[in-house]
Amino acid sequence: MQHFQAHLHDEAGTAALGAALARAISPGLVIYLHGDLGAGKTALTRALLHAAGHVGTVKSPTYTLSEPYAIELEGRKVGVIHFDLYRMGSPEEFLDAGFREDFNGDNICIVEWPEKADRVLPAADINLFLTVAGNGRDVELQASTALGNSCLQRLKFAPNM
Repeated sequence: MQHFQAHLHDEAGTAALGAALARAISPGLVIYLHGDLGAGKTALTRALLHAAGHVGTVKSPTYTLSEPYAIELEGRKVGVIHFDLYRMGSPEEFLDAGFREDFNGDNICIVEWPEKADRVLPAADINLFLTVAGNGRDVELQASTALGNSCLQRLKFAPNM
């Protein structure tokens, strides 16, 4: 399985990685974002969505738990759903909200704080870890499925040296 590691020197590096991911994603992809508060999970998602063609605000779904977006990939409309499960009290809340239906093979689902629903959340294709390191971030991407592997094979990103 594909694996990628880099050091991002600043917020511009995080945005560049998000843009590179936007060029590599495909329908059905599930990405888990791991990292402490302030690690850059939402900033990375915002950059990915804007690079994928979303025009307008990308807000953190901290209070709504999910925010849907529509993008176009290869001439096809694709939903991207950004989840932030930080405020979820139990995995059952994920099920009660009907979120599992969003993981349908057509949408791209990006999940912050996946551990909050680990017993009921569909498996990730890619686990992305962001760690604060000085003024920048260390990032690691691990593919765990064929779809995730394919995405990371298409990823063209040269970290800011």
